[in-house]
Amino acid sequence: MLKYIIKRLLLSIVILVGVSLIIYVLVRCMPFDFVEQKASQINGLSEEAIENMKKMYGLEDNGFWGIIGGYFTWLGHLARFDLGDSFKFGAPVLQIIVRNMGVSFAVAFISIIFEYLIAIPLGITAATHQYAVRDYVVTIIVMVGIALPSFFFARLLQMLFSAKLGWFPSTGLEFGGMHGFPRLMDMLWHLVLPLMSVIFLGIGGTMRYTRTNMLEVLNADYIRTARAKGLGEGRVIYKHAFRNTLIPLVTMLAGILPGLFSGALITEQIFGLPGIGAAALTATQAADVPFIMSYNMFIAFLSVIGVLLSDLMYMVVDPRVKLS
Repeated sequence: MLKYIIKRLLLSIVILVGVSLIIYVLVRCMPFDFVEQKASQINGLSEEAIENMKKMYGLEDNGFWGIIGGYFTWLGHLARFDLGDSFKFGAPVLQIIVRNMGVSFAVAFISIIFEYLIAIPLGITAATHQYAVRDYVVTIIVMVGIALPSFFFARLLQMLFSAKLGWFPSTGLEFGGMHGFPRLMDMLWHLVLPLMSVIFLGIGGTMRYTRTNMLEVLNADYIRTARAKGLGEGRVIYKHAFRNTLIPLVTMLAGILPGLFSGALITEQIFGLPGIGAAALTATQAADVPFIMSYNMFIAFLSVIGVLLSDLMYMVVDPRVKLS
């Protein structure tokens, strides 16, 4: 086990270095850079002033060797745990990520809990009542959720529950002048519509995955044997069938960890939430190299760790699985 973990961690370092190189080259090859955008907003800047700004931001050479040199400069700073300063926000990248991560994490964490609490029971009931009215109703609802674009559904919620009914705030995170517990409750009230959007659009995939795997397990020989022995249907489904359904569901854990911290980019933009997704979009539009690199490498690191944890979880749900 320890040997396997060490081997995977060493392989992860190679993967992360490769990912960082690809991301850096792609960012530097964008058709515009931060200095050009900034210069377009200021009239009368001379070519010399623009070149001096590019040197200040390390963007003076967009040739092959200039980009490779810039990458190794960034890699050297990263090895010293220095993420640099954001071009766009004018502050240390780490400070911006920490400041904007809380809202995104709260939305993702609450959403994932409700998604699993809703999607897994729906998938089980659809599988145990295959081709019945219940199965068709559940399938239609979740397929609508899968098909709806996130921006459309978010606007629909705003129009219905905020503009028409006035039940929830349409944008923002809180009203001013509140402290303590009232402020916390006010923030949660502002998050109701974003949470509804993320949860409804997210349960479809998990539900379909649960239903498909549950149907496969219910048709297995040992399930028929358990029923032939006279075991109750509830015990057959939840103790025998569902336990084995968890094995493929564990693969989905690999995406949970990066999903907790990556932010819901479109949802945060529509509902005006100060999350990391909205900050990442703003930085990308401004070609903010330090922020883009730090944000994407953080997500890549969490993805690698998520895959490793997913592999290790196989042994928890299925003792027959051995890692080597």
